[in-house]
Amino acid sequence: MSNSNIPNASSAPIPPAPEVANDFVPRRWLANGHMQTIAGNFQQRRINLPTPEERLFRVEADVQLLCRCHWQAQRKQRLTLLIVHGLEGSSQSGYVLGTAARAWARGWNIVRMNVRGCGGTEQLSATLYHSGLSQDVEKLVQELISTEGLERIALVGFSMGGNQVLRAMGRLGDSAPAQLVAAATVSPACDLGISSDRIHRPSNFVYEQWFMASLRKSFRRKASLWKGRYDPSRLKGVYSVRTFDDRITSRYMGFQNADDYYDKSSSMHVLDKIARPTLVIHAADDPFVAISAESRRKLEENPQIAFLPTAHGGHCAFLARPMNGDGDGRWAEAKIIEFLGKVEERR
Repeated sequence: MSNSNIPNASSAPIPPAPEVANDFVPRRWLANGHMQTIAGNFQQRRINLPTPEERLFRVEADVQLLCRCHWQAQRKQRLTLLIVHGLEGSSQSGYVLGTAARAWARGWNIVRMNVRGCGGTEQLSATLYHSGLSQDVEKLVQELISTEGLERIALVGFSMGGNQVLRAMGRLGDSAPAQLVAAATVSPACDLGISSDRIHRPSNFVYEQWFMASLRKSFRRKASLWKGRYDPSRLKGVYSVRTFDDRITSRYMGFQNADDYYDKSSSMHVLDKIARPTLVIHAADDPFVAISAESRRKLEENPQIAFLPTAHGGHCAFLARPMNGDGDGRWAEAKIIEFLGKVEERR
């Protein structure tokens, strides 16, 4: 995307990312990445959100995104969180709803984005989706600024959505619109190649097969809706994420192969270009999302990034001991609100 298409780029100096304490203590009996990941996915939540306004945003001629929006009174003056989900997730994913509920209680707007074709929206997009579609996030930011007149937007992403958010922030860099004030990510898949290899380990068999069952189902549904465009027979013999990306994602999304897709779509290449306060939370015991040494160096050296590496927490889980009135102990989601609150205090 050309930076000339991005409105209202800010020229004012941006102070470094605010500091937040890296104080995660795993809940008792959950000091294990697999246990955190599984418990984090299945533990019930109590969500207090009003009925959303459903909006369609066109980001390409044949692609629309369904977003579920929660607007405060005087929406233009309130911080707006644009939340992006992970692989095979949706705007209804638990971590999306949990973060949205916290933000709403804080008095902020929320836009829960469905990545193209996700959340039962296959009919709204002629294309598939993939982990590098940060341009959809960028275009949605522009639309929200131009149609709603929003003054402050923060991006929030989990896993695949975290990669898209970091890639968008890095691509925009110093030319990001002034209204894009911050970002926060949890378990971002910023090194797609090594994460694809890690999920194929025998210890991660259950995770990979869960994703594969969902990916195969989604692709078959897509093929039935867009007849003649997609060949479901290409799924034959596809039992790993890498093979799916090699035979399906790459073929239909313009990449040479899986390695080409992973390289071109990973946010690792632009982490040093991020120029707005950005929170990155990652657990060393995440079963299947890994961060390379090069990415870690960029995360640690960029003054606009608050990098919180933890020993435990699993994947998008981070279940801590509930304390200080935080009833569910969702530490990462609470840190997102804390970090963005500190960005807001600078106004």
